[in-house]
Amino acid sequence: MMRLKALLALLLCTMLAATGCGSGSTSPGGAPVRLLVFGAPEELAAYRTLVDAYSKARPGTDVQLVEASDRKDLLARLATSVAGGAPPDLFLMNYRFYGQFAAKDVVEPLDDRIAGSSAIDPGDYYPVAMDAFKWGGKQLCLPQNVSSLAVYYNRTLFQKYGVAEPKAGWTWNDMITTATAMTRDPAGRVIKGTESEGAALRPALYGLGVEPSIIRLAPFVWSNGGEIVDDPARPTRLTLDTPAAREALKNLVDLRLAYGVVPTDEDVEAEDDESRFANGRLAMVLSSRRATTTFRTITGFEWDVAPLPVYRGQVGVLHSDAYCMTRGSKNKDAAWKFLEFAIAEEGQKIIAATGRTVPSHIAVSTSAAFLGPAQPPRTAKVFLDAIPAVRALPTVSTWPEIEDATGGILENALYRGDKLDDVIRDLDEQTRPLFARGEHG
Repeated sequence: MMRLKALLALLLCTMLAATGCGSGSTSPGGAPVRLLVFGAPEELAAYRTLVDAYSKARPGTDVQLVEASDRKDLLARLATSVAGGAPPDLFLMNYRFYGQFAAKDVVEPLDDRIAGSSAIDPGDYYPVAMDAFKWGGKQLCLPQNVSSLAVYYNRTLFQKYGVAEPKAGWTWNDMITTATAMTRDPAGRVIKGTESEGAALRPALYGLGVEPSIIRLAPFVWSNGGEIVDDPARPTRLTLDTPAAREALKNLVDLRLAYGVVPTDEDVEAEDDESRFANGRLAMVLSSRRATTTFRTITGFEWDVAPLPVYRGQVGVLHSDAYCMTRGSKNKDAAWKFLEFAIAEEGQKIIAATGRTVPSHIAVSTSAAFLGPAQPPRTAKVFLDAIPAVRALPTVSTWPEIEDATGGILENALYRGDKLDDVIRDLDEQTRPLFARGEHG
């Protein structure tokens, strides 16, 4: 049995070291620091830039990226490697998903290392991002970004059709009006509502792209004065049956069925929203800062960002990823040195310049590294203006399962038109057992 475990650990270690490893200097002696990440090609290029900069600044260091294909692949790789006794030294993960590993004591608390660091002062970082990675009163991970949901829009198309660009303070109804005005047939004529079902009038340009998910719905429920769970600190159920939440959910569903301004499920299967936007066939798309690295490859038109529309007040939903160290790391001191570099001012300036992040380091977020006008979006300050009103989703170990369970139900509501009462009932029934199994930070 011991020999089998050793062989399994060796195999997992070899797989982690060999799969998709892009950057890293080589140094004589000592194991490399292995950092597990995932992202679009442009995002991975940003992390390679960071690793290369660290290698140049610290000659003789060895940091190796282990690149997962997507979020599910990252979670599976981390779980498998931990079980096999060969985890990566560091992993980069969104706060919505790290709770399952925090609950299993996989993550190394960083409080003592932070206290002894001359490069990291917790007061230099946005509290909402730092707090999202606290578990049991301990700082388990250090956030690289404090992004929020924003509206990316094609300025070139807005100017072509003479439609007013979205601006701060616009409402949900303003967004529907704008999306309707930007939903066009191949001849450039406006298509309204269910007219788009006719084959001859099938939109060549849709007005809006939005993922039917809890993380997209949440800020609008909050903006309307509602809540998505009964207790944000220790949730036991979703609360989408309240009037405020029902209204926000109904309005999300109506984007497809009543107004026809978002692509159909067949359209999305053929071309996801971000690709459709980049190809000039989507006027607006709701996404976080991570889309910026991909959209900066666009050469055919000018684009920018605007804040989310509001109901009663401006509320955003936190998008934040952090570097976490595994308890099973055999290279903790070297891993900490890289983590310290990545999170401190120098490292955050490097990754911010790639477009990937809204820096969690306050001074970097207000510097030219982030706000500089050399590359789009030219109104990057939209992301900073959103921070005071940004809220985090619940930190519960079963949250990934909750998102997966709700995703399919919300997709059917948007694309098939399932009855609202049935949707809300199904969401509650499918998630209550998941909340009951969940552990909290």
